[in-house]
Amino acid sequence: MAKWTFLTNHARVLHCVAKDPGVRLRDIAAAVGITERAAHRIVAELSRDGYISVEKQGRRNRYTVESNLPLRDPLGSGQTVGDLLAILVGPKH
Repeated sequence: MAKWTFLTNHARVLHCVAKDPGVRLRDIAAAVGITERAAHRIVAELSRDGYISVEKQGRRNRYTVESNLPLRDPLGSGQTVGDLLAILVGPKH
């Protein structure tokens, strides 16, 4: 039987970052079930498109989710990233 989920890898990476702003790419990859390279690509895409900010703190990155941005899905019209994360992580993100 094929394994599938309701959330894309991008949503799952965003969820990881919202739960732990200091999360490492290897931990994102393990949680989502993707390679570190894929996690890096997704984080770069989310950052490039303004959905997360990345700040270097020593040797680690710290992420900030831009929760006021709209979802990039026609079905989510009028909904924000924060609305999605409130369901996945709870109101604090």
